[in-house]
Amino acid sequence: MATTHASPSVPPAVQVDGLVAEYDGRAVLDRVSMQAQQGEITVVLGESGCGKTTLLRHIVGLLTPKAGRVCINGQDFHAASEEERERILRDVGMSFQGGALFGSLTLEENVALPIIEHTQVDRDTATMLARMKLCVVGLEHAARLLPAEISGGMKKRAAVARALALDPGLLLFDELSAGLDPVTARELDELVLRLKEHLGVTIVIVTHELGSIQTIADRAVMLDAGKVLAAGSLEEVRQTDHPKIRAFFDRRPRARTLRGDLRDSLIVNGEQYGTGSG
Repeated sequence: MATTHASPSVPPAVQVDGLVAEYDGRAVLDRVSMQAQQGEITVVLGESGCGKTTLLRHIVGLLTPKAGRVCINGQDFHAASEEERERILRDVGMSFQGGALFGSLTLEENVALPIIEHTQVDRDTATMLARMKLCVVGLEHAARLLPAEISGGMKKRAAVARALALDPGLLLFDELSAGLDPVTARELDELVLRLKEHLGVTIVIVTHELGSIQTIADRAVMLDAGKVLAAGSLEEVRQTDHPKIRAFFDRRPRARTLRGDLRDSLIVNGEQYGTGSG
């Protein structure tokens, strides 16, 4: 009988350990640790200003941590040489919150740009590949339009196409559905799910949109004031008893804030109203 050997374990697509980030001496991320498993969608969630985008920018190497490490497919990004970092980033695509498209370039030119910069293909081939990426996101008809000529939802799709330009295995999306109407946001959620299913990519997406979280997330990491409140499968995080997590998923205002707001609003010219005294 043939002997079988266990295959080596596959490292997480993203592993963040004890990440510390500071701006002007103020801690923005305080010993944050999280993982994104291969082929899954991990959502980083939390209130505005909790450090979600800062975490994403550290993962993609746009910011250098004060302490801790970020590993992409088992490789410590910030400890790597410049040549190694370039190779690691070839397998990472990112879509920024505003799209970050070049206004003077058409959509196909925006998508072709990283192909031209990072590969040896000629411009015609890069343009053909860019059109293929635009087709993936449903924008083949808009390839020659400028960003100013398309809607906000189309700009988000174009940014996704550019993130796909080099066929990365890891995609990072910052607030992909923010500021969009519910129908357009749902279409983007379905696009994200198709990318996972058909391309087998790993996706880390920053959002505070509850509908998107419940539609796309395999795993979730919830931040609050730069710290991890909970991390695990979406269901595990949803079931956590922490009051801030319960308030987020149940869409409840925090009791202390609500009581304070009501108390302040019921004091007029030194007189207190509505306190139940009749």
